[in-house]
Parts: sequence; C-alpha cells; structure tokens
Amino acid sequence: MKVVMATKNQGKIEGAKRALQRYFDNIEIEGIPVSSEVSEEPVNEEIYIGAKNRVRNVKKYCKEHAIKADLYVSSESGIYNSLGRWLITNIAVIEDDGDFESYGTSPSFPVPERLVKDIIETDLSQIMNQIFGEDDQRHNKGGAIQLLTHDAISRIDLTEMAFVMALTQYINEEKWK
Repeated sequence: MKVVMATKNQGKIEGAKRALQRYFDNIEIEGIPVSSEVSEEPVNEEIYIGAKNRVRNVKKYCKEHAIKADLYVSSESGIYNSLGRWLITNIAVIEDDGDFESYGTSPSFPVPERLVKDIIETDLSQIMNQIFGEDDQRHNKGGAIQLLTHDAISRIDLTEMAFVMALTQYINEEKWK
C-alpha cells in the first residue's frame, strides 16, 4: 500500500506507519512537506483544518508530479479548549482518491493555565525549550509528551493512536462509514 504523508517529520511518519501496519501489509510511506495554512500553533478547530489542508495540499502536489497513492494522510497537533480546560491533541486525517475522508484524535494532555497564552502566541515546542531546554530528539521523535510522561508515551505513540482512530471508518467499510 502506497501512502503519501504531508510531512517529513520522521516521528509522525513512524506513528502513521505503525497504525497502518496493524491492518495492511507492505506499507510504503513517502513524506512530502506541505503547508497547513493555519497558525504555527493551531487552536481549536484550526487543528482539524490544518490537517485537512495538508491532505488537500499533498494531493495537489502528487497530482502535479504524477505521484500515485492509495491513501493521503496528515497529522496536526495543537491546543484546544474542551469543557473549560486547555489540552494538547493530535488529529489525523486520511483520504483516498475518491470521496473517502476520515479523521481521528489522539489522547490529549492538559496544559497549565499559566502557559496557554504563551503556547498560543508561539508554539508548544518553544515553550518546552524554555522549560526543559533544547532537544532535537524531542522535536523529531519523542515530542513534548515523552518528557511530560517520563518516557511512557511518545509523539510516535500519539500519532499512531490518532491514525488508528481515523482508520476505524476505513477498515470497517460500509458498517461504520
């Protein structure tokens, strides 16, 4: 199965690959970076919009460059307010060449109220650098969640979970679509 993912981030690609390998054989993922067309730190519905925009933009890129795929996927993380509390989440979007589109979310983690404004004005990565120091490994694979959970969960895990949730419609065909 050929999959094009709207990123070059190896952690996100690995998370998507793990999810897809649960249901399909011979997964090949090509990462192509494209714009989300939303804020650097997406807020509320911008998270889904950013993921959706990335899929649209990567499909357009593939069409222009004669790249064929079975699925086009993306993942966008951001901050959202649910039930009066701020959380960080990850949203995965999956589309095929036809009319199929699905999305799913990862587990979310809370954001201290004192950090919300700074995260929205910059992004989570910059705030994590201020709190925990620069860390290229965190940026590429582990993510903030790996530090916050003391290595229990990584960005790869969250991305995988979001894609498993997005795949529920795809793998259950007409029963759940």
